[in-house]
Amino acid sequence: MVEPDSLLLVYLRRLSDQMEAIREDNREIKARIGILEQQGASLSSRLDRIEIRLDRIERRMDLVEA
Repeated sequence: MVEPDSLLLVYLRRLSDQMEAIREDNREIKARIGILEQQGASLSSRLDRIEIRLDRIERRMDLVEA
């Protein structure tokens, strides 16, 4: 028969293992979010440059007032 103290330790170890798995998942999620933020910033920068180039093209073609 398992002693109550031993049973409690078994459950605490399981809980500890589960919490470690959650921490690892959290680290992975944070890393992925960081990558997405970097990609979003890069995309935003590229779109800004495209907008500047488009504005310049429109001015050269006299499609908008200078």
